[in-house]
Amino acid sequence: MQERMGNPALVLPAAMQALAALAKVPAETGLSPKLLELVNLRASQINGCSVCIDGHPRIAKKLGETDERLFAVSAWRDTPYFSDAERAALALTEAVTRVSDRADPVPDDIWDEATRHYDGRSLAALVIAIANINVWNRLNIATRQIAGAWKP
Repeated sequence: MQERMGNPALVLPAAMQALAALAKVPAETGLSPKLLELVNLRASQINGCSVCIDGHPRIAKKLGETDERLFAVSAWRDTPYFSDAERAALALTEAVTRVSDRADPVPDDIWDEATRHYDGRSLAALVIAIANINVWNRLNIATRQIAGAWKP
Protein backbone atom coordinates (compact mmCIF):
# COMPACT_ATOMS: atom_id res chain seq x y z
CA MET A 1 0.00 0.00 0.00
CA GLN A 2 1.12 3.52 -0.73
CA GLU A 3 0.17 6.59 1.25
CA ARG A 4 -2.23 8.93 -0.51
CA MET A 5 -0.58 12.07 0.81
CA GLY A 6 1.41 13.25 3.78
CA ASN A 7 -0.44 13.25 7.06
CA PRO A 8 -2.75 16.30 7.04
CA ALA A 9 -1.42 17.40 10.43
CA LEU A 10 2.05 17.59 8.87
CA VAL A 11 0.77 19.29 5.73
CA LEU A 12 -0.96 21.95 7.86
CA PRO A 13 1.41 22.92 10.68
CA ALA A 14 -1.33 24.77 12.60
CA ALA A 15 -3.24 21.47 12.82
CA MET A 16 -0.16 19.72 14.18
CA GLN A 17 0.32 22.44 16.78
CA ALA A 18 -3.31 22.16 17.88
CA LEU A 19 -3.26 18.35 18.08
CA ALA A 20 0.09 18.35 19.89
CA ALA A 21 -1.23 20.85 22.42
CA LEU A 22 -4.38 18.77 22.91
CA ALA A 23 -2.28 15.64 23.43
CA LYS A 24 -0.41 17.27 26.33
CA VAL A 25 -3.57 18.05 28.31
CA PRO A 26 -4.37 14.54 29.65
CA ALA A 27 -0.87 13.92 31.00
CA GLU A 28 -0.82 17.36 32.59
CA THR A 29 -3.90 16.42 34.65
CA GLY A 30 -2.03 13.55 36.24
CA LEU A 31 -3.33 10.62 34.20
CA SER A 32 -0.73 7.90 33.93
CA PRO A 33 1.20 8.03 30.65
CA LYS A 34 1.05 4.21 30.57
CA LEU A 35 -2.75 4.31 30.89
CA LEU A 36 -2.93 6.83 28.07
CA GLU A 37 -0.89 4.52 25.84
CA LEU A 38 -3.24 1.60 26.62
CA VAL A 39 -6.15 3.85 25.62
CA ASN A 40 -4.32 4.89 22.44
CA LEU A 41 -3.62 1.29 21.55
CA ARG A 42 -7.17 0.06 22.20
CA ALA A 43 -8.83 2.81 20.15
CA SER A 44 -6.32 2.23 17.36
CA GLN A 45 -7.04 -1.51 17.37
CA ILE A 46 -10.76 -0.84 17.04
CA ASN A 47 -10.22 1.65 14.23
CA GLY A 48 -7.62 -0.46 12.44
CA CYS A 49 -4.98 2.28 12.43
CA SER A 50 -1.81 0.38 11.60
CA VAL A 51 0.44 3.38 12.25
CA CYS A 52 -0.81 3.76 15.81
CA ILE A 53 -1.02 0.02 16.47
CA ASP A 54 2.66 -0.10 15.53
CA GLY A 55 3.74 3.08 17.31
CA HIS A 56 1.90 3.26 20.61
CA PRO A 57 3.21 -0.02 22.00
CA ARG A 58 6.72 1.34 21.34
CA ILE A 59 5.92 4.39 23.45
CA ALA A 60 4.33 2.22 26.15
CA LYS A 61 7.42 -0.02 26.28
CA LYS A 62 9.64 3.04 26.78
CA LEU A 63 7.38 3.96 29.70
CA GLY A 64 7.91 0.51 31.24
CA GLU A 65 4.77 -1.25 30.03
CA THR A 66 5.06 -5.03 29.76
CA ASP A 67 4.61 -7.15 26.66
CA GLU A 68 2.11 -9.26 28.57
CA ARG A 69 -0.24 -6.32 29.08
CA LEU A 70 0.28 -4.89 25.60
CA PHE A 71 -0.52 -8.24 24.01
CA ALA A 72 -3.68 -8.49 26.11
CA VAL A 73 -5.16 -5.04 25.46
CA SER A 74 -7.57 -6.32 22.82
CA ALA A 75 -8.83 -8.94 25.31
CA TRP A 76 -8.71 -6.80 28.45
CA ARG A 77 -12.03 -8.15 29.76
CA ASP A 78 -10.74 -11.72 29.82
CA THR A 79 -7.29 -11.24 31.31
CA PRO A 80 -6.13 -10.56 34.88
CA TYR A 81 -3.55 -7.94 33.93
CA PHE A 82 -5.56 -4.72 34.33
CA SER A 83 -6.79 -2.82 37.36
CA ASP A 84 -10.43 -1.85 37.78
CA ALA A 85 -9.54 1.74 36.90
CA GLU A 86 -7.77 0.62 33.71
CA ARG A 87 -10.74 -1.55 32.81
CA ALA A 88 -13.07 1.42 33.27
CA ALA A 89 -10.84 3.52 31.00
CA LEU A 90 -10.69 0.79 28.36
CA ALA A 91 -14.47 0.32 28.45
CA LEU A 92 -14.94 4.07 28.03
CA THR A 93 -12.40 4.06 25.19
CA GLU A 94 -14.35 1.38 23.36
CA ALA A 95 -17.68 3.15 23.85
CA VAL A 96 -16.43 6.57 22.76
CA THR A 97 -14.59 5.06 19.78
CA ARG A 98 -17.60 3.02 18.62
CA VAL A 99 -20.19 5.79 18.83
CA SER A 100 -22.23 4.53 15.88
CA ASP A 101 -22.50 0.92 17.07
CA ARG A 102 -25.50 1.38 19.37
CA ALA A 103 -28.33 3.77 20.14
CA ASP A 104 -26.78 4.78 23.48
CA PRO A 105 -23.09 4.96 22.55
CA VAL A 106 -21.81 5.62 26.08
CA PRO A 107 -24.27 3.88 28.40
CA ASP A 108 -24.67 4.99 31.99
CA ASP A 109 -23.08 1.82 33.39
CA ILE A 110 -19.83 2.50 31.50
CA TRP A 111 -19.86 6.19 32.41
CA ASP A 112 -20.73 5.51 36.04
CA GLU A 113 -17.91 2.97 36.37
CA ALA A 114 -15.47 5.52 34.97
CA THR A 115 -16.66 8.10 37.53
CA ARG A 116 -15.90 5.61 40.31
CA HIS A 117 -12.22 5.69 39.36
CA TYR A 118 -11.65 9.17 37.92
CA ASP A 119 -12.60 12.57 39.30
CA GLY A 120 -14.13 15.20 37.03
CA ARG A 121 -10.81 16.59 35.88
CA SER A 122 -9.28 13.18 35.18
CA LEU A 123 -12.41 11.98 33.43
CA ALA A 124 -12.42 15.09 31.23
CA ALA A 125 -8.77 14.41 30.38
CA LEU A 126 -9.55 10.79 29.57
CA VAL A 127 -12.36 11.78 27.19
CA ILE A 128 -10.01 14.31 25.54
CA ALA A 129 -7.35 11.60 25.13
CA ILE A 130 -9.84 9.21 23.55
CA ALA A 131 -11.10 11.89 21.17
CA ASN A 132 -7.54 12.87 20.22
CA ILE A 133 -6.41 9.35 19.34
CA ASN A 134 -9.55 8.91 17.28
CA VAL A 135 -8.62 12.06 15.32
CA TRP A 136 -5.13 10.68 14.67
CA ASN A 137 -6.56 7.30 13.64
CA ARG A 138 -8.86 8.94 11.13
CA LEU A 139 -6.12 11.14 9.67
CA ASN A 140 -3.80 8.15 9.26
CA ILE A 141 -6.46 5.85 7.83
CA ALA A 142 -7.94 8.38 5.38
CA THR A 143 -4.52 9.13 3.91
CA ARG A 144 -3.19 5.57 4.15
CA GLN A 145 -0.19 6.36 6.30
CA ILE A 146 2.32 3.51 6.39
CA ALA A 147 2.96 1.55 9.59
CA GLY A 148 6.58 1.73 10.63
CA ALA A 149 7.23 5.10 9.05
CA TRP A 150 6.58 6.78 12.43
CA LYS A 151 9.12 5.58 14.98
CA PRO A 152 8.31 7.17 18.34
